[in-house]
Amino acid sequence: MNVVSGCAPLFRAHEPDIRDISHYYSRVPRPLGDLEDAVMTRVWKWNRPVTVREVLEDLQQERSIAYTTVMTVMDNLHQKGWLRREVEGRAYRYAAVSTRAAYSAALMNEAWSASDNPAAALVAFFGMMSEEQRDALRDAMRVVQLEEPGESPGESRR
Repeated sequence: MNVVSGCAPLFRAHEPDIRDISHYYSRVPRPLGDLEDAVMTRVWKWNRPVTVREVLEDLQQERSIAYTTVMTVMDNLHQKGWLRREVEGRAYRYAAVSTRAAYSAALMNEAWSASDNPAAALVAFFGMMSEEQRDALRDAMRVVQLEEPGESPGESRR
């Protein structure tokens, strides 16, 4: 039961493992557009099913925008597979299909895969990183190295 509304949740609480994104690579046709990104940023940040009205009201704090525009963008994101939706009364509640981390990783993989020299692209990319980003990369590499191929995420060698 949802403590706030007293209703059963529309979607199961499920946080995909951000390390398991191989299914996502083939689905990233292009980066999100500006308005799509603004909508998805809110959906990812709020981490719960949202209505068009909620997204509209938050977007209107930054820009003048019509309800129908937000509704169309969210429907397009649903059609493209970024959002899933459930009917609630006369409206839909939308939830993200994947995480922002998975989206970012898929974009990086797409860019890297497009290079004619992937090793040089990685060297150039690492050279652009701040020290903080390099530390985060080292931490991520340690996590990946702790897992053996075929292990489920979260399991480590003993």
